[in-house]
Parts: sequence; C-alpha cells; structure tokens
Amino acid sequence: MTAGPDFVKPEVDVSQQWLSEQQDLSTSPAEFKEWWKVFNDPVLNDLINTAYQQNLDLQVAAVRVLEARAQLGIAVGNQYPQTQSLGGSITHNELSENSANFNSLADPTFGAYQAGFDAAWELDVWGKFKRGIESADASLLATLANYDDILVSLTAEVAAAYVQIRTFEERIILAKKNEEIQQRSLNITEVRFKNGATTELDVTQAKALLHNTKALISSLDVGLRQSKNGLSILLGIPPNDLKGALGEEGVIPTAPAEVAVGMPAEILRRRPDVRRAELQAASQSALIGVAQAELYPSFSLFGSFGLASSSTGSSDFGDLVQTDSFTSTIGPSFSWPILNYGRIKNNVRVQDARYQQSIINYKNTVLLAVREVEDAMVSFLKSREQANYLQTSVDASNRSVEISLIQYRDGVTNYTRVLNSQEFLVQQQDSLTAIRGDVARSLIAMYKALGGGWELREGQTLLPTKIKNEMVNRTDWGTLLEAETNEE
Repeated sequence: MTAGPDFVKPEVDVSQQWLSEQQDLSTSPAEFKEWWKVFNDPVLNDLINTAYQQNLDLQVAAVRVLEARAQLGIAVGNQYPQTQSLGGSITHNELSENSANFNSLADPTFGAYQAGFDAAWELDVWGKFKRGIESADASLLATLANYDDILVSLTAEVAAAYVQIRTFEERIILAKKNEEIQQRSLNITEVRFKNGATTELDVTQAKALLHNTKALISSLDVGLRQSKNGLSILLGIPPNDLKGALGEEGVIPTAPAEVAVGMPAEILRRRPDVRRAELQAASQSALIGVAQAELYPSFSLFGSFGLASSSTGSSDFGDLVQTDSFTSTIGPSFSWPILNYGRIKNNVRVQDARYQQSIINYKNTVLLAVREVEDAMVSFLKSREQANYLQTSVDASNRSVEISLIQYRDGVTNYTRVLNSQEFLVQQQDSLTAIRGDVARSLIAMYKALGGGWELREGQTLLPTKIKNEMVNRTDWGTLLEAETNEE
C-alpha cells in the first residue's frame, strides 16, 4: 500500500487558435531552438552564445540543479537501513559505596570497553520513502525547468538589449544627419538676415531647432550607454563599451516576412515555467503521501553486534577481542503515534492545501503564458503596421523639407514653413526608427512567450569547467558532476 494520491496532471482549457492569427503568422510547427537566427545577425548569435557561457544567474540556476540532485540522493538513501554506525568506547567508572544496593564485594573502580555495529531499518510499508523519492525527483526536474526558464529569459533579454543598442545607434545617426541639415538652414537664415532679406526671428527659430536636436542626441547617448551596461551584465562582465563584441555601428535586426508560431496547446510542453509549475504540483502531491504515512504504525528491524569487556575480576582490555566477549541484540519493533492531538492529520491537511495551491498556480501559469503570447503577437503585428505607415510619412516629410527650403531660398515662403517641415521630419524619422526597434523586440517577446531558446542547453553541461573544478576541489561530488546533461 502506498499512502497518498497519485499525481494526475491538471486539465486546463486552451484555445485551439490564436486571437491574433493573421496572414503574417503561421500555425505550422516551428523551430524555436535557435529562434534568434531568424534575424540573420552573426553579432547577435555570438552575444547569445557568450551569455549562455558566462551569465551568472544561469550559473546559479545550474548549481541549484546539482543541489536538487543531491537532495534526491538523500531521499533514495532513506529506502535502505536508516541507521548504520560503527562505535566504540572506553570508560573509567567509580561506584559510590553509599549508593543503594552497593555490594562491598564488588570492585567499585573498573573500566568498561565496548566496540560494535548498530543498524536500524524502518520498512517502507506505507510508501513514505517511495513518496519522498517521487517528490525529490519531481523537484529535481522542476529545478531543471527553472534553469530552462532562466535560459529562455536570458536569450530574449540579450536579443532585446542588442536591438535596443542598434535602435539607439540608428536614432543617433539620423539625429546627427538632421543636425547637419539644421546647421545648413541656420547658415542660410544668418546670411539672409545679414543681407536684410529676413528678420532675426528666422535665425532664432533655426537656432532653437538645431539645439533641440543636439539635446536629443545627448539624451540618446545616455540611453545607448545604459543599454550597453545592461548587456554587459547579461554577458557576465563588468559594464563595458563592448566594441569588441558589437563591432561597428550596425542596423536594427529585421523580422522575417512570415513567422511560424505553432498552436496554443504546444506551449504546455514547450514553456519551461509551465513544466516547472506542473512538476512542483507533482512534488507537492507526493508530500501528501509522506504526511499520511505518519498516521499508521511504522515497522522496523534493528540489530546491534559488538564486543564488550571490563577491567573487573579476571577480565581486562585484552579480553575485548575474545569470542566470549561477543554481544548482540536483534529484533523487530513498531511504533504508532496514536496520541498526536491532531498534529499529523493537520500536517496532512497542510500538505493537501499546498497541493491545491500548486494546482491553481499551474492553471494560472498556463493562462498567463497564453496571454503573453497574445500580447506579443498583437504588438508585433501592429508595430509592423505602424512602421509601414511611418515610412510613408517619413518619405513625404523628406520631400516637404526639400520643397520648403527651395521656396525659402527663392523668397516664396517664410521660414516658419521650413522650420515646421524640418521639425516634423526629425520627429517622424525618430518615431520610425523607434518603431522598427519595437517590431524586432515584439518578435523577441513572442519567441520568449512561446518558450523558445531553452533547447540551447541540450547536449551541453550546465556548469562551466572552471566552476566544476572549484567544487570538486572543495567537496567530493562523486558522479553527480559527471552526469549533468539532458535530464528530463
């Protein structure tokens, strides 16, 4: 008999179709193992590989997997005799001659010598230790799923930080080009003002626009520096200019024309956080059995084998190894905590309540996962739509600036029209560049929500060799560090 319930995966209703399903999104099976390669950017590929090798949060998660594996070893060990010990003692004893029943013929001063082996084995009649192994095994897999979840987040965060950096770089380039245009406009207004062809108002307006653009460049420089600092931490290095890793100024990664997202039900097996929530529920389910087993009597086998002698009479220390010094005790035993004042039953209730919480948490995790995908999808589709509209707006704004400058030089229009057209161009170009970055980041968020990227660790060791060596030199890890790949 095994106490407690057998775990059954909770049922969750998941839609068969995405709300945001459109022509640009395909529900055909997709490859998410290295989703970042859809951007065809070698620099991004190298950054993600570096982060996988060096990120410190990921390394902490890997060590937690080893900790969980050791905890499983403890649970497995409980199946065997729980007490196995060698012991011995040498004592000097003096009896009080004034104590009750003291015999004057007895030697009041003597030594006692003992050596032996003790063992006790509680039989797993109710499956308490079996459930303990089930719980520890599920916890190990949940810890591995947590590692995978951190890896999913890491790949997405590195990609998003990289896109942010490229977006800032492009915005700065555009702002500097506009700065040059505005500087030329200022020069024109100053010449016309000196020649009496216009008023000082044109000069001050041109100067105001120019310096506003310079202020924008300074603000963008701050954002670029901070984005690089954030990427450095993800790479496991101190804040750095990252020139070696990023190379020259690049362009914002471009999303492919069509993106495959698969079906909603697939996230139940792909997303590590969903798997982790399920495994945590399985682990907690087994703990109900562990608690229930305490309600029933426990049966044990115990034994003690050894040698004993003393320094009284004709015996001495040398007699300890004689055959007639052998002593033993062996037999079965049982215990049953019948008067526990409800403590055991209430502990069962505690474990059951925690199990129910884990079931609800699993269902909520699934719902949040679907929501994250839907949010990322609509963001991706609508930001791409915005980018198309803004591109048309930028093209028209460029033409407006050209026409207004020609008309201003010819005296056909005043400088206000030039100023307005240039100011609007700056805004639209910056908005277009920013939204192009949003398109890429929305696609990244969608791949993250779909649970892509954790497969990167398949066939790989979880910990770098350097950390393994540190741990081996400090502690005997046996074979636990030799078999830490592809656990499922």
